[in-house]
Amino acid sequence: MNTLTIGDNAPLFTLKDENEQNIALADFIGKKQVLVYFYPKAMTPGCTVQAQGLRDSQSRLIELNTVVFGISPDEPKRLAKFCQRDELNFTLLSDVDHKVADDFGVWGLKKFTLG
Repeated sequence: MNTLTIGDNAPLFTLKDENEQNIALADFIGKKQVLVYFYPKAMTPGCTVQAQGLRDSQSRLIELNTVVFGISPDEPKRLAKFCQRDELNFTLLSDVDHKVADDFGVWGLKKFTLG
């Protein structure tokens, strides 16, 4: 698995959002900064806290001309429920086959460490 490093170009992708609309990263090149984050499953405790933090930071991100995309292997219907339940104000994208996560080098087995 190759992980992106500072200065690498992000792999281009087109994915369905929570409304089943296609969103292409290429549409944002040169227009906005893009913050892409990956999470394993919508509506789980850790992923909810992470999403709520981005939701609560949205006004500052807009000031910085930054668009946020949260990507998970969830289907668009589940993403729509997550957006509605937690009043998320940014776009969630469905990467069911985790190809985009693979391209970004972030898909892999969960690793646990014991103190």
